[in-house]
Amino acid sequence: MIYETRVYRCLPGRLPALLKRFETITLKLWEKHGISQAGFFTTLVGESNQELTYLLAWESLADREKKWAAFQSDPDWISARAKTEEDGQIVANIVNQLLVPTSFSSVK
Repeated sequence: MIYETRVYRCLPGRLPALLKRFETITLKLWEKHGISQAGFFTTLVGESNQELTYLLAWESLADREKKWAAFQSDPDWISARAKTEEDGQIVANIVNQLLVPTSFSSVK
């Protein structure tokens, strides 16, 4: 397995809009494309409380490329994203990393 960590840094005050979009739109589209989430987190203590961090689980890099490309080009996602950003941009930037578990990791 490969795990992807994604951190969405929101514009001030826009985290609630991002959380709503994931809960009501994005997760349904991920299910449609076979994308598996391994957890979502907001920051309790840290540099910013305007961040959403989440983990995705992939079978391989090829699995990620195929499913993520299909999701990103899905007309339903493109229109939903545009609609949720009618009041302005939500995310200032995204940082992601692809991770491989160590031999001693409790997550494989």
